[in-house]
Amino acid sequence: MRDGQRRARRGLRRFAARAVHTWRSSLQIRIGAITMIVAGTVVVIVSLVLFSQIRDQLLRVKRQAAIDQAQNGVLYAQSQVAGIATGDAASVRTALDRTVTQLLNRGGAAGDFDVAMVYRTGSRETPAESSRFILGALPADMRADVDNGGQSWKYHLMPDRDRELQPSLLIGAPVVADSPGAEQIELYYVFPLVQEEESLFLIRSTVIISGVALTLFVVGIGVMVTRLVVDPVRRAAGTAQQLAEGQLEQRMTVRGEDDLARLATSFNAMADSLQRQITQLEGLSQLQQRFTSDVSHELRTPLTTVQMAADVLHEARGDFPPHVARSAELLRAELDRFESLLTDLLEISRYDAGAAVLDSEPSDLGAIVARVAAGMYSLAERHDCELVVNRPDEDVIAEVDARRVERILRNLVGNAVEHGAGHPVEITLAANKTAAAVTVRDLGVGLSSAEAQHVFDRFWRADPSRVRTVGGSGLGLSISLEDARLHGGWLQVWGQPGAGAQFRLTLPLVAGGDLTGSPLPLRPTLLRPRPPGAPS
Repeated sequence: MRDGQRRARRGLRRFAARAVHTWRSSLQIRIGAITMIVAGTVVVIVSLVLFSQIRDQLLRVKRQAAIDQAQNGVLYAQSQVAGIATGDAASVRTALDRTVTQLLNRGGAAGDFDVAMVYRTGSRETPAESSRFILGALPADMRADVDNGGQSWKYHLMPDRDRELQPSLLIGAPVVADSPGAEQIELYYVFPLVQEEESLFLIRSTVIISGVALTLFVVGIGVMVTRLVVDPVRRAAGTAQQLAEGQLEQRMTVRGEDDLARLATSFNAMADSLQRQITQLEGLSQLQQRFTSDVSHELRTPLTTVQMAADVLHEARGDFPPHVARSAELLRAELDRFESLLTDLLEISRYDAGAAVLDSEPSDLGAIVARVAAGMYSLAERHDCELVVNRPDEDVIAEVDARRVERILRNLVGNAVEHGAGHPVEITLAANKTAAAVTVRDLGVGLSSAEAQHVFDRFWRADPSRVRTVGGSGLGLSISLEDARLHGGWLQVWGQPGAGAQFRLTLPLVAGGDLTGSPLPLRPTLLRPRPPGAPS
């Protein structure tokens, strides 16, 4: 028994050793395996996309036909239940049963279906259904939607006449009745998707078989082509492997003047260029970091000294002649602008060097919005502008860097006030289960589509002649965009000449989360143009 186990283990080891040796020594087998993996991956992706599009189109056609049929059924049901005597239960049931039967007989382009109706008077319901299991299996949220007066559709598992669950398309809609005292008449269509499931199964089988055949065909071509070039490729494999591992000083040996020799020459030239560029990039990265450090140490110190002297002159400006006092005021204002520009440049340098760090913690975005609005109140008052804040009653908690989010909103609100031409600026906060969004809307001169593409560019101005009163570095929106990206969020803009502009900041509620949508639209739902004769 033990001898048999030993022989089996030795045989398994020999087989594994031969397989490893064959894999290592045969480029043809490796290329065939790699080609199969790559071709299989491509075929799987293409097949999934193709099948997804076919399925969506098939269900879309089915759904549209079902909705059209349900709408026609609602109109027909309205004509049939218009004369129901609400006090006579037998008359109500007879009318409902007759209507359900007639709707079934009318048929439609959406295929087989079942129908159910519910007549409600006060707290009493009178049902009628073509299959006895329909109303009990309807989703509660769909019943609630229809009960509130809205049309609803949903994919759901519904029992058939044998009480087996089948995928189905449900359409529900209210029927407006003229009968006095009737609170609600509900009409439901159930369209089984059995035929669509069979079609999708057939399509899926066809796609799988075609994909396998295509993969094998591509692998066969790859193996055949590999056989033609395997010998010269083996000679180049060692050098190519070293280059792939990052040893850029290695070069391929050039032999002859054929296509492979020209390929080796071009490959060596590419490796030389790549090595030079990597060396240059490393030098530039070190230079950029050193520049950031030098700026922070060399410019901050003299700027602080000059600011102290400017503060002294500014405080004593009352003792100076008017033109000297005005010069002291201008000196202090320009020093503040210079400090802001230096701060922005340092921040941009940190982003360019990849040194920006996100300090995320749970924060109330509503409180941040309120804080920004309060801080911008004096600026808005100087521009004769009203700040309107819309936010939900409940707290909106998100894992963000509150300092950076507040900086984004200050830039957006400041720009809106500056370019709003004295019209109100509206700040709106909303959230869903995964994301929160803040929009800043102004009714100023607006932006054209061409200007909107450059609004986040560094030092870009829509109107170079306009005098800036906020910041003035031309880097505010660029820094805001980088702050939003650092959070994994979006910062987007919409504008229209004469209708103002709207910026939207969307952030995930959880740090590192992926965004799939925004709780607020980028384009304002209602375009409110500036009043006629208002200053631009």
